[in-house]
Amino acid sequence: MSDDSKPIDPQRMTDDEAAEFAEQVFELARKGDARLLGLLLEKDLTPNLRNHKGDTLLMLASYYGHLDAVRVLLDYKADPEIRNDNGQSPIAGAAFKGDLEVVQLLVERGADVEGASADGRTALMMAAMFNRSEIVEYLIAKGANPHVRDAKGVTPLAAAQTMGASDTAELLSKLGA
Repeated sequence: MSDDSKPIDPQRMTDDEAAEFAEQVFELARKGDARLLGLLLEKDLTPNLRNHKGDTLLMLASYYGHLDAVRVLLDYKADPEIRNDNGQSPIAGAAFKGDLEVVQLLVERGADVEGASADGRTALMMAAMFNRSEIVEYLIAKGANPHVRDAKGVTPLAAAQTMGASDTAELLSKLGA
């Protein structure tokens, strides 16, 4: 994929060419190539493009911690609330990976701090389970409910304790969660 190529005309692509192009675009998001993503978005690439697992470009850029790519996608109106086929959101992916800056940017740009996957897990629960204290503190400061329960009735504190996440378990205990 080169910068100086002619505008992309999906109408003239074969199915194989379209599939190859889409895979290249998703790889740009995984690798965080904000510059090329920006160029493609400028040429009307849909910012909410989804792969075979339902992952959006924003989901992949968020999960892999590519702040600049996340910013570019959000600038082009990528929806931070689109879930993948497993019901996971970009903010939950970033919380799981422990990327506070990406979590902050997503929240600033409209991600729901209380948004839950199909199993009821929120970004706060993901952060608590994987001992991401800074993210737990940030999400609670932004209104995340430390008493929320997933579909099985598990709270962020119980999830942290089950996973052996001692720092976040201690933090949530101090908050009376």
